[in-house]
Amino acid sequence: MYMLVETRSNNILHLKRAPGIRSWSLLVAISSVGLAAAYYSEDSFGWKLFYIAGCLFVAVQNLEDWEEAVFEKDEGKVFLKTFNLYKKLLTLSKAGHEQVVFPLDEIRAVNVEEEKVRYFGKGYLVVLRFVTGLSHPLTQNAVMGCRSDVEAVAKLITSFLELNRVPDHQDLQNSSETDGSDIDERKDQY
Repeated sequence: MYMLVETRSNNILHLKRAPGIRSWSLLVAISSVGLAAAYYSEDSFGWKLFYIAGCLFVAVQNLEDWEEAVFEKDEGKVFLKTFNLYKKLLTLSKAGHEQVVFPLDEIRAVNVEEEKVRYFGKGYLVVLRFVTGLSHPLTQNAVMGCRSDVEAVAKLITSFLELNRVPDHQDLQNSSETDGSDIDERKDQY
């Protein structure tokens, strides 16, 4: 699953993502290697502790981030939050928490993009495109395989932000630089 809907109302869309089964499996596998090396080796206690700690360090480093996206219409902002266990353990402070804030009115499109995932093939993720030309992924990690899950999240965000709404006919008339009288004047001139 790409992202789960935590809260959805007219004013708030809150999406969450936790590390997937592949990430947890990798954590268990790497940790098991360290435990097995410590158990079966005839080295001193210090070396056994080093094997376990080293493998746990590598295992936590490969664990995906916990990620959140909160779209708030009342504040007019989108908050993209990330929690990284590896950074949190290394610094023992708030360094594992990161947050990026963007204005909602600057988002012009929500797209699904394909990304190469090292050793595994293709993954998909949602990318927010802004009026300024900036593009920012909704999550740091792509999801493998299920493009339909990622497209469903993109459609949900698009409908929440009303990006697929066709402008009203009055809006089109008010925004045009020339109105009907200007066109009639040009015809009269020729």
